[in-house]
Amino acid sequence: MHFEKPSKEKPCTQLTVKKLLEQKRKRETSSVPPSCSHPGLVPSAFTLSAGEPSNCPGGSNVDSNMAVSSQMWPPAEELLFTYPSPQPGPSYSTSYNMPVTTEYGTPSHFQTLGIAQPQQYESLGTDPGSSWSVLVEMDSSQNSVLSFNTPMDLNKLQEARMFINGMNDSRTTEQDDDGDTILHIYTAKGLRECAYAAAEKLSLLGKLDAKEHKGKTALLVAVAANNPEIVHDLLLLGADINACDVNGQTALHLAAHYGYNVVLQALLLSPANLEARNFEGMTPLHCAALSHCVTMKAIYAGGLSDARLQTATEKLACVNMLLDAGASLLSQEIKSNKTVLHLAVKEGNIDLVRFLLRNPLTNMKAFVNMKAHGHTVLHMAAGLHANPHQKEIMQLLLSQGADPSIRNLENDQAAHLLQSGPVGEQLKVLLKRRNTSSRRRVLSLQDPE
Repeated sequence: MHFEKPSKEKPCTQLTVKKLLEQKRKRETSSVPPSCSHPGLVPSAFTLSAGEPSNCPGGSNVDSNMAVSSQMWPPAEELLFTYPSPQPGPSYSTSYNMPVTTEYGTPSHFQTLGIAQPQQYESLGTDPGSSWSVLVEMDSSQNSVLSFNTPMDLNKLQEARMFINGMNDSRTTEQDDDGDTILHIYTAKGLRECAYAAAEKLSLLGKLDAKEHKGKTALLVAVAANNPEIVHDLLLLGADINACDVNGQTALHLAAHYGYNVVLQALLLSPANLEARNFEGMTPLHCAALSHCVTMKAIYAGGLSDARLQTATEKLACVNMLLDAGASLLSQEIKSNKTVLHLAVKEGNIDLVRFLLRNPLTNMKAFVNMKAHGHTVLHMAAGLHANPHQKEIMQLLLSQGADPSIRNLENDQAAHLLQSGPVGEQLKVLLKRRNTSSRRRVLSLQDPE
């Protein structure tokens, strides 16, 4: 007998939310040459295990055990989840599948959001010894002019409210196998009106901050998806800005790490814990500095481009926003006691070093002489062998009161950590001259009148 083989035709499937968001991110980053294997992930060369030498050319050779681990940061594609529609019932993924008309994070997002073009100021100096100089977009009062003001479509909002209000409470608050609510799904897809309607309902039911399987609330999903307007909406409706995921990352940590300056501005409109620590012991300011270092490392290694310049500018804007909001330059991350200045110097990030040293502090000398596991920033600068910015960084630190006589836990001064050869000898003279000058100044102060 002849039996017909069953049809193996695959059923028609729709794009998942993960795929939609991946496509969105590819459109936003298509012009940016990748600096690592995963977009949004700190390159592996930036993560050092105990005793492992740095893979970064010109990076600090001082105490690799002090390196800040970045393994906790998932790739961008892992932040953008797949949201299957719970069954039975209406499909969360397909209902009100409104096109997302606003693309954030692109160079044209100022025009898209109806923002006046900011004036550009070269805030990092024009020293001919510097290979690169990143522009920070500021207005004349040195305040960020980023904003977001795209209105919602009221007709779509009304339709979304009718749909959401037509669902019973248990259906609205239902979480699928990944812990996602209808609000997580709409937020990840960037459907602002649907997300707003769902958030209104969940807020009334006390479920606005429901967490999915990785501990992310809808607010954290909105931040990871780079949707500043949905972030703003959720905060207005009462979302917890200090909620953290399974890695201890708050909304500020995520926005700072990915350099989403428009999202960060939306977050900073609400009271937030600027000194919150993730499970790596870092504040949002540490995350912003670390992320800027990664981008500048790609620029130093691969050359300057408009896309990289835009990314570096946005990440430095995040550092500036956090400082303006009250984040402390003196904060030390818990694992190795590094300040953001230690991070910048250790990675040879001359632009960030200049920027940080221009911030007013009542006691700048104490700041530049703070220790991280025994090392001052001058010790770290002395370990920047083969880095083209080593001399300039050391000169900047010395001009702000860095003390060459301070010894680390191994009883070494900065001069003991310099490279051998002519360059090292020149830098030793620089340190010796500074040390002698400081000693003379101290003696003159001690002389009786």
